[in-house]
Amino acid sequence: MAPEPKAAITRSITRRGLLAGSAAVALAGAAAAVCAADVAPDRAAITAAMLRAARHMVERVSHQGGYVWQIALDGGRQWGELEAYPTSVWIQNPGTPLMGQLFLDTYRATGDAYFYGAAAAAADVLVRGQHESGGWNYHFDLAGDASTRRWYDTIGRNAWRLEEFQHYYGNATFDDGCTADCAKFLLRMYLEKRDARFRPALDKAIGFMLASQYPVGGWPQRFPLRDEFHHHGLPDYTSCITFNDDVAAENIAFLLMVWQTLGDRRVLDPIARGMQCFIAAQQPMPQPAWGLQHSVADLKPAGARTYEPKALVSHATAANVALMMDFYELTGDAAFLRRLPEAIDWLESIRLPAAIDPKRRCPTFVAIGSNQPMYIHRRGSNVVNGAYYHNDDPVGTIAHYSSFRAIDVDRLRARHSRLAALPVAEATAGSPLKAGRRALPKYVTLAPIGFAELKADTPPTAPSAAEVVAVLADLDAEGRWVTPLRNTSHRYTRDGDPRPAPGNYAQTYVGDATDTSPYPDPEPQRGISTEAFVRNMGVLIRAIAAR
Repeated sequence: MAPEPKAAITRSITRRGLLAGSAAVALAGAAAAVCAADVAPDRAAITAAMLRAARHMVERVSHQGGYVWQIALDGGRQWGELEAYPTSVWIQNPGTPLMGQLFLDTYRATGDAYFYGAAAAAADVLVRGQHESGGWNYHFDLAGDASTRRWYDTIGRNAWRLEEFQHYYGNATFDDGCTADCAKFLLRMYLEKRDARFRPALDKAIGFMLASQYPVGGWPQRFPLRDEFHHHGLPDYTSCITFNDDVAAENIAFLLMVWQTLGDRRVLDPIARGMQCFIAAQQPMPQPAWGLQHSVADLKPAGARTYEPKALVSHATAANVALMMDFYELTGDAAFLRRLPEAIDWLESIRLPAAIDPKRRCPTFVAIGSNQPMYIHRRGSNVVNGAYYHNDDPVGTIAHYSSFRAIDVDRLRARHSRLAALPVAEATAGSPLKAGRRALPKYVTLAPIGFAELKADTPPTAPSAAEVVAVLADLDAEGRWVTPLRNTSHRYTRDGDPRPAPGNYAQTYVGDATDTSPYPDPEPQRGISTEAFVRNMGVLIRAIAAR
């Protein structure tokens, strides 16, 4: 689970020699000349730069086709959401599925087979890391399960604010799009050349998505179901129906992609039930909202991590309102619109007074029955002696998970009014559920891909010449985009002490020296970042694709 929930989303390569040093110098010189003239480089120069950058990532950075998020320039340390091993393959974005999708997008833009090989290497390593049930965890280890368990027993267990890493379940997760992103990427890889080697893993992922869905239509956070981790005496929340981080939406989107590309009729009922679960889980008046998780037994809100109490949740409600409007545009079923004005009015009603919050944001957590804000705090210094709690004091709340949310209520209301006035045929135009099989968007890493993008593919916009030149100029002679690494973490040395360390950690991103949680580095070291790589390659893809 990411600290802040997302808005609405992933053998060997024949080794080729790197471009000769003289060619690299020539390219850099050409970029400088172009910059002076403010003229976009030609396709050949852009493609050559992309090849150099990809070769460095594939041949010198990747873990047998897999990736983490950032690697220090000296190679001494590397990270996903937490510090990783040299044999780690990270799934959460911007990890391996996103890198694979990026390489496939680059192949589609350039036609160069090297990029397809890079995408295939990412797909192959993801197949190796696929759980026997068909899903994926946050990460896996090429050195085997014993190495994964050692990581969880040390680094994971001591990450105070990242409770999802403190216990090793040995199953798969839908959190942070992990399983959905891998499944979407494997679907695209199979569709690209109908390569049969990707079909078994794809079928396994589809089967996992279907088997893990509850009859009411929702999905748990993790599957196969476990009841193992009772943190601070609280229930294990991973079997609850999960809306947080778009778990249900990402799963529905994947199944919709399966239907529109493969025509697999097995997914139609799960798609419908997945959408209907949003209707069923909306709470009655006078609190017509949603939580992050809901109980399977009665569809009431449930707690999750210890700083995510049992409550109604403003940003989850806003996200579900928007998604239900998406579902209306897919189905034309007025039931998805019927109770949304109640939820929108509720969001407006819980805005904080200016005396508490000058921005008049909504509280993140709202008490069931009273609409009172629940502000999140913490005490202690590490995972052993520390604890999260909530009260009615808006001062001194935790920094890593905001107790306040800026929600554009007017925008939600305006969209609902517009959809309610549209003829159904116009609202559902292009829906794969109405039009049947159709191709997926050509590119998936250049802009967010939501349900609207499955209805109509929007061509990429061209970057400015200055953007392209800047990206090319930043690529060094070794084919690297070296960038400051924004986050760092304490090395694991020992487990946390029962006695709090001196200092105040109530509003910090990290506790004492035993806390392995990531935190902003005040003096960022330089290194290689998959986020920067995807961003820079995206500029170059757009430069080629938009021509």
